Amino acid sequence: MADEAAFQFLHNEVIQYIYKSAESGETENGRHIAKLENMGFRVGQGLIERLTKDTARFKDELDIMKFVCKDFWTCVFKKQIDNLRTNHQGIYVLQDNKFRLLSQLSAGKQYLEHAPKYLSFSCGLVRGALSSLGVKSIVTAEVSIMPACKTCITRPSSSQRQEKSVTLMDNCAASISIL
Repeated sequence: MADEAAFQFLHNEVIQYIYKSAESGETENGRHIAKLENMGFRVGQGLIERLTKDTARFKDELDIMKFVCKDFWTCVFKKQIDNLRTNHQGIYVLQDNKFRLLSQLSAGKQYLEHAPKYLSFSCGLVRGALSSLGVKSIVTAEVSIMPACKTCITRPSSSQRQEKSVTLMDNCAASISIL
């Protein structure tokens, strides 16, 4: 219980610090969400390495998602995901009906606009964990009713990854030719 309170307090303070520095002009507008997600990404990478060091290899992507929903989510948020859905084509939806990082906020609709800043760190956590397990993904979260949270994990298709790598190669070639 004490570690949960310490985590929630630290999470809230980090959010407040990043948003206050954004208001004073220390960071560009909109970069605070990316900064929180990047922090979560690195924490997720480290945490999943510790959790899986004594675990057998996963058979497939669905086993990885089940591990994230049961063990990883329990380690971070002290409960399992309430519901995992998939279309078996690279899209997974994780439903948490009482998301711990939103439970301290009031359930009123006026607080829905503040939810994204409390979700960006956890999106980074999941994306970092999946990245360390070899699953490249896009992780988004949404809240329609407080404190329930729906996290969507999308695996980019191979054509999207090829387009992105060609774009990156074009950008690299353009920067090399400038030098």
